[in-house]
Amino acid sequence: MADEKLTNRWLMVAAALVMQLCLGVLYSWSVFRGPLMKEVGFTVKEAGYPYMASLFFFAVGMIFAGRWQDKAGPKKVAIFGGLLLAAGALLAGALYKTVGGLVFAYGVLGGLGVGFAYVTPIATCIKWFPDMRGTITGLAVFGFGAGTLVFGPLISKIVSSSGIANAFYVVGVIMLVGVCGAGSLFKVPPAGYKPAGWNPPAAAAGTVTKLDWTPNEMIGNTQFYVLWIIYFFGAAAGLMIIGQAVPIGVEVAKLDKAVAAAGLGTMALLNGLGRLVHGSISDKIGRKNTVILMFVEYLVAFLILLPNSDTFTKWLVGICIVGFSYGGYLALMPSITADYFGTKSLGHNYGYLFTAWGVAGVGGPFMIDAIKTATGAVTNAMYYISVACVAGIVLVFISKKPEFKA
Repeated sequence: MADEKLTNRWLMVAAALVMQLCLGVLYSWSVFRGPLMKEVGFTVKEAGYPYMASLFFFAVGMIFAGRWQDKAGPKKVAIFGGLLLAAGALLAGALYKTVGGLVFAYGVLGGLGVGFAYVTPIATCIKWFPDMRGTITGLAVFGFGAGTLVFGPLISKIVSSSGIANAFYVVGVIMLVGVCGAGSLFKVPPAGYKPAGWNPPAAAAGTVTKLDWTPNEMIGNTQFYVLWIIYFFGAAAGLMIIGQAVPIGVEVAKLDKAVAAAGLGTMALLNGLGRLVHGSISDKIGRKNTVILMFVEYLVAFLILLPNSDTFTKWLVGICIVGFSYGGYLALMPSITADYFGTKSLGHNYGYLFTAWGVAGVGGPFMIDAIKTATGAVTNAMYYISVACVAGIVLVFISKKPEFKA
């Protein structure tokens, strides 16, 4: 195809990596929490509200962005998301002394900006790489998981040297340039595009398949809800433990807070690597087998390592396995959505499925706190989560590419 020669599809991957690296600033909120509590006087809960709001509006933004992208293309949506995120960061610099101001600026505007931008590189790359969806999706979202490794130290340094407001201002400028610049490179492949030498897999004999499902058709199919619950279990299991990694280290492994906090960078790195590795594996052994593998990884951490983490090493290996497994869900679920329901409405369809992550992100911290309060120990929560992981494995066996009934 002439259009294929004009556009190197790996350019989409490079742009996706840059964009996702910028969007990963969302996970760097913890760097702001301490300074806000010290300088402004926020309580622990107040300092967490902007982040919780950003997770919720991230998921909300995905739904609207996916629908818009499927109609207008990825470039406009990505640039709009970058503008929203930059505006949110810049406004946060001016309003950081009030909880409400930060919730609106960082939580609402910033979260929506991330949601609008996040879906564009995933849907674009999947359309350009039908021959290696898992690998490319893992590579595309790797930057989001690794973003905190870049922005965490940068924000911390700016806060220390120039103050909280200037840190928000710098982030805003970086988002404006990085997200909007990368987004301007996105384009979808021409209709009927296939990489040289690749043909789509044939449907199983005796099944009635449909290449591309509309959002309404998808949410009317039972398999969508099976996938939603699998995604919810996988995301909630990871987010609940990731958010409690330091308290687990202090309570179970008897670590000093500073020592436990030092292990978070390694966990973040494994989170990013989990996206790359599981995405690549899924192209070789299949998506379902890889999801089962990720649930098993969780079970090793929840049943063997973390409850018995009487040393720093056991605790670190445990939380790194959780981060590694959790990262895989962010890589595989977009690919499975494309496998099951096609790529024509992928942005909108994955936006609906991504609400599972949104519910897990907002509700996960409350769930583990409730279990800890009711049972008296954070280790007991791991056993409840393990039950959900086993249920997730059962659901994977039930999950299958849906048949279409006209």
